[in-house]
Amino acid sequence: MDRLTEQAKASPRLRMNMDLRNSADDKSQRMLNAIEPGSPMPIHRHQKTSETVVCLRGRLVWEFYDELERICTDYIELSPNGQVVALNVPAGQWHTVKALESGSVILECKEGAYEPQREEDILQM
Repeated sequence: MDRLTEQAKASPRLRMNMDLRNSADDKSQRMLNAIEPGSPMPIHRHQKTSETVVCLRGRLVWEFYDELERICTDYIELSPNGQVVALNVPAGQWHTVKALESGSVILECKEGAYEPQREEDILQM
């Protein structure tokens, strides 16, 4: 996790992931994701899959949005020693994540092969 965090700090996006799949033939999405404060993460959704997240290190906040009013309707803070360690974001739920501490790392899992985000899956504010 330390090496992944250093790579995230050096990245222009301030985040870096490590693929945990067994092979390229494995059509799931399992990864470690190091996210630094200030990492730009658009408000987005995954229409075909839920997203399960476990906070391994640091502190992050998941924000949930309403598509019609384009406002944050709820948020959940995750940390390994906090009240919430893991969460599941239902398919189709608009959300974003913000790192609250340097060195934050999550385990992120989604079903199905990776699909790049489409324009209609990014909420324009």
